[in-house]
Amino acid sequence: MRIHKEGYLIILISFIALGILIPVIDLISMPSWLEYAFWVLLLVTFVFIIRFFRSPNRPVQIDESNIICPADGKIVAIEEVTEDEFIKEKMILVSVFMSPNNVHINWAPVSGNISYMKYHPGKFLVAWHPKSSTENERSTIVIKNAKGKQLLIRQIAGAMARRIVCYAREGADIRQGAEFGFIKFGSRVDLFLPLEYSIKVKLNQKVEGRKTIIATL
Repeated sequence: MRIHKEGYLIILISFIALGILIPVIDLISMPSWLEYAFWVLLLVTFVFIIRFFRSPNRPVQIDESNIICPADGKIVAIEEVTEDEFIKEKMILVSVFMSPNNVHINWAPVSGNISYMKYHPGKFLVAWHPKSSTENERSTIVIKNAKGKQLLIRQIAGAMARRIVCYAREGADIRQGAEFGFIKFGSRVDLFLPLEYSIKVKLNQKVEGRKTIIATL
């Protein structure tokens, strides 16, 4: 299992903290069962942190007629909305909720040119809150594909997520399936698609980033 680069520092700090806390627990007078419980809790927490930053090796089948899922998680919304940040048209919104147990890498759903990128500071409402897409900390990118179709992807921080990482840069080209960001801990990714796309997922469906087909043209 590979570890994502965003986890290197956190895992190192956690390892050092583990090395400090275990001897400290030994010095504190407490029942043996409680001491063992603390050890188990520390080790489970460390394993969880390592697992959170896992980076799976998933081949991607390049097909520009398909929109691939940008994140692991569960589909929590499929609805027609008016996108009012950049494209300013009616679009199909597909939202993927990412629990702390999911892989938190984000991948490009299509190939194209990044015509817009903006970071928005904000609140940390729970990721499924209706206002989280407009009030939470978030990053927005727009990709224009070879056919001139524009797709908007929004990384949204949640109650636990306190740092959104976006590698996308306005004006740069990106390839379908390429990694464009990472969200630390629970969060959400919103995908806004042109109305002519046919949605291939359902509400509450579990999806895999870089693998599940969200829609087809």
